[in-house]
Amino acid sequence: MAEKRDYYEVLGLKKGASDDEIKKAYRKQAKKYHPDVHPGDAEAEAKFKEVNEAYEVLSDPGKKSKYDQFGHAAFDQQGGFGGGAGFGGMDFDMGDIFGSMFGFGGGSPRRNNGPMRGNDIGMEMYVSFEEAVFGATKEVSVKVVDTCEACGGSGAKPGTHAESCRKCNGTGQERFVQQSIFGSMTSMRTCSACGGSGKIIKDPCNVCDGKGRVRKTKKFEVNIPKGIDNGQTIRLAGKGDAGVRGGGPGDLLITIYVRPHEYFVRKGSNIYCDVPISFVQAALGDTITVKTIDGEQTVTIKPGTQPDTVQTIRGKGVFNVRNPRIRGDQVITLKVKVPTSLTSSQKELLRKFGEETGDLPKEDEDEKKGFFDKIKDAFKDD
Repeated sequence: MAEKRDYYEVLGLKKGASDDEIKKAYRKQAKKYHPDVHPGDAEAEAKFKEVNEAYEVLSDPGKKSKYDQFGHAAFDQQGGFGGGAGFGGMDFDMGDIFGSMFGFGGGSPRRNNGPMRGNDIGMEMYVSFEEAVFGATKEVSVKVVDTCEACGGSGAKPGTHAESCRKCNGTGQERFVQQSIFGSMTSMRTCSACGGSGKIIKDPCNVCDGKGRVRKTKKFEVNIPKGIDNGQTIRLAGKGDAGVRGGGPGDLLITIYVRPHEYFVRKGSNIYCDVPISFVQAALGDTITVKTIDGEQTVTIKPGTQPDTVQTIRGKGVFNVRNPRIRGDQVITLKVKVPTSLTSSQKELLRKFGEETGDLPKEDEDEKKGFFDKIKDAFKDD
């Protein structure tokens, strides 16, 4: 049997990775090797199972702590305890040893036939800028592993039932004795007859081939909350894969991606945009109509407004995703447009304006000077 890869290596992480790093790495790898992406690919399916196994351990603080300390030996039913050697094939941990040798804290053998929670399913959903601000209701289709309706999840053909395994008496574990340096020691291992399920199915269900679960497509309604941001995740509890042996179903995790808007930009709970105005509007002031996410809004420009002046429209931003009664603002930056082509009369008006303000361009000043003024300027330069 091939040696298991390090769980951190499976997820592409370094030891000591944070919970967020583990979640992100899991989603990336699970998406890469998901059976829906590689139908019929046995290698991809094996890698997908490997990724899920790694995540199951590293996402659980207790299991992660044991794994960091003992590695695979902390969970391997055939591999001793805490990295210790010389007890291959014996299924016990430190608690089992101290309990049996010294009469306290004894642990019971681990069972494989108990309830097991179904896997979580991850998917992505793209929404518009407006849907992210105001919320929406959408329908998604997801391929899930569901309980077989024909056999009710038992795996047995309708009209029959699974029988208790005679070899392990339905425990899923078989006891065996092994000689060691301590003498004769009794240990437990997974039952070879039932594979740890504790049940034997003589007549398997024709629909699920005795697995008790089938893959099917389900549709769910997703309520996108107001104010959801790019990269946030919606959890639909119990909408993932069905559990095994009475275990609860997993969850459906939907990561939201917001399409960019042609006019607005979101930063936190505020919405930003540029609003062009003319030189005349900036100088004299005006009342203009500005586009907001709610529609048009009237805004007053004060006389003498400078380029890149920032104004705020209260309450026209993004709703707080946790408290929709709280809403951000819209922040507009006034961009003064400079005309690129002027008529002769427009230029003349600007020259007169420049004469009065003392801002007349140099070339126009030179044209106004008389002959003797130009001679004086020439001598000054010498």
